[in-house]
Order: sequence, then structure tokens, then C-alpha cells
Amino acid sequence: MIQLLLVIIYLSFISLGLPDALLGSAWPSMHQELSVPVSYAGVISLIIAVGTIVSSLLCARLVRKLGTGKLTTISVGMTAIALMGFALSHNIWLIFLWAVPYGLGAGSVDAALNHFVAAHYKAKHMSWLHSFWGVGATLGPYIMGACLTNQLGWHYGYGIVSIIQIVLTAALIFSLPLWKRAGEVQELEQQNTSMISIGRLLSVPRVKHILIAFFCYCSLELTAGLWGSSYMVMQKGFPTELAASTIALFYLGITGGRFLSGFLTMRFSNKTMIRLGQGIGLIGIVLLWFAVHYLTVCTGFILIGMGCAPIYPSLLHQTPDRFGKELSQSMMGLQMACAYVGNTVSPLLCGFLIGNISSVLYPLILLVYLVAMMIMVEFCNRKEAQLLH
Repeated sequence: MIQLLLVIIYLSFISLGLPDALLGSAWPSMHQELSVPVSYAGVISLIIAVGTIVSSLLCARLVRKLGTGKLTTISVGMTAIALMGFALSHNIWLIFLWAVPYGLGAGSVDAALNHFVAAHYKAKHMSWLHSFWGVGATLGPYIMGACLTNQLGWHYGYGIVSIIQIVLTAALIFSLPLWKRAGEVQELEQQNTSMISIGRLLSVPRVKHILIAFFCYCSLELTAGLWGSSYMVMQKGFPTELAASTIALFYLGITGGRFLSGFLTMRFSNKTMIRLGQGIGLIGIVLLWFAVHYLTVCTGFILIGMGCAPIYPSLLHQTPDRFGKELSQSMMGLQMACAYVGNTVSPLLCGFLIGNISSVLYPLILLVYLVAMMIMVEFCNRKEAQLLH
């Protein structure tokens, strides 16, 4: 039964990744049909981001009240309805409206599942699950691209992904008894978990440092993927089409790296995996910075992706051990919220710097995020080592 539940969780992570890149791949067609400026994609993304931040912060209370199984089912159901709303919308204001449940559903399921896996499964599953998220994030644009190529339109693309989410929601409903058998009665936390305000949580030692680390990691990952093509064109002089396809190597590095990390976690600790990822990422950034030839650029992006691969899952998996099971669900929600803030703020900051100064700053920005994350993580490691002695 535990293994069957794990299959459901893996499918949930694919589902979690499916909608993430849909807007980017559909927007060139959407904004023309809806007769709105290209910049409105930023408004939709912001609404979704705010929803994910809010639901992440509320996740601990919702898990306490509903349990992970019910919360995941409700959240995936909300996402499915929101995606169908996108599919049926012919007005930008309706898109704005449906972006609200879209964001709320995504944030809850992300934080809840990450905590459940960190508390109940080994580190290898955290890495593999996030690799499966990458599978979903890759499939989403493929589905949308196939619909656009075959003249079906973006409505069909959103509709197909919504139907997939509806099927998963049905599977989650039937799987609800499995969550209780896996120990969700204890996970409801009525005996073991104390509710704690964000203010009190921030006063816990090392919390602020690890939140900065999450912010920096997500800023690094999103900035690398979002502005990599622009850097290749504006700074390195490569053709636009070549740059657009090359950035896929970064995401390939993340997905493949997380699959490989699952095996490495059987031998190495989370702490070692994080340091290994940071070292590989540093090499990738330096290569990209000084690259002259296309092959060197490709190698740089692959190494940055592979470096990113183990960091996020390992940081998440450390949460129960680092802060205790009593605080882990609240911390998981707060960490996810900080991650989403990074995802929201970093593209704007990087875009401002590149647009107003120069695209040459791109690798420097990545380096700043990486070094800041390394400092914060090592500070936590040192403090924890001192507590043990």
C-alpha cells in the first residue's frame, strides 16, 4: 500500500509540473486572440505567484485540518477547474479570475507533498519526485505545441492538461484511504504539531538564513532559465533560434541531474549533495562567463542545471531534521513561500539590470545568488555542528 501511495505521489508531481510552462508556450497565440499587450503575461504570472505564496503560508493550518491526502485532492481539483476555466475563456478578465484558484491550488499541493515526502520517505524519493516534476514541465509545452501546430489552438492545449488533472483528481479521491494507512492520522499533527505564527517562526535560530538560501536558489534557477537565451544572443552573438533551443540543455541538466541524484543520495548525505551541486553550478557559471565557442556555452548550461539538480530537493528533505517534526510543516510552507517570492522578484530584478546596464551582468547575477546561498547554507551547517558538540 505504501508503494501504491508513492506511485500516486509521483503522478502528482508530474501533474504539478504540467501547467508550469503552459503560459509561456501559449502566450504568443493567447495575447493575439485576446487582443491584449504581450506584457499582460506578467500580470497573470503575478496573480498566480501571489496565490501560491498565500496558500503556501496557509499550508500548515490546512494540513492540520484536512490532512495531506484531502488537501492534495482539493488542490489538484482546483488546478484542474482553473485550467478548464482558461480553456473556456475568451476574455482576459476571465483569465485573471481563473489565475486565482490556479495559484492557490498549486501552492498548497507543492508544500503539502514536499513535507509528506520529507517526513515519510528517503532522500532518493525527494530527488526523483522533483525529476518527475521536470517531466511534467517538459510535457506541458509539448502538449501545447502539438495543439498549436495542428491548428487546434491554445484552448485545446489547456483543456487537455485540465482533463489530465481531472483524471488525477479522481485517482487521488480513490487513494484517500492509503494516506491514513501510511500514517496520516499522526500527520494531522493534532498530537505532535504545534501551530506557530510566522513571527515566532522567524525567531527560531537559522530560519532566516535558510529562507534566504531558498530565495537565492529559486532566483538562481529561474534567472538562469529565463534570461539564458537573451544572454546568448545579446552578449555572445548567437542566432535567436539557436539560443532558444540551447536553453533546453539547462532544464535537461536539472531533470537528468535529479534522476542521478536519487541514486547518489543512497551513498551521500543531503549536506554533501548540496555542496556537490553548488560546486558543479559554480564551474558551470564560470564556463558560461568566459565561453567563446558554442560547445562551451552548452557545457556551461548543462553544468548549471546539473548543479541546481540536487540542491532544492536536499534542502527540502533536511527540513524535519533541521527544525524538528513539530515545526517542519510550518517551515515547509514558509520555505515554499520564500521560493515563490524569489520566482516573482528575480525576473524583474534581472530584467531591470540587463535592460538598463548590460546583459554581461547575467553570469555575475547567477554567481551572486549562488555565493549568497552557499554562505547561508554553510552558516546553518556550522551552527548545527556547534549544537552537536
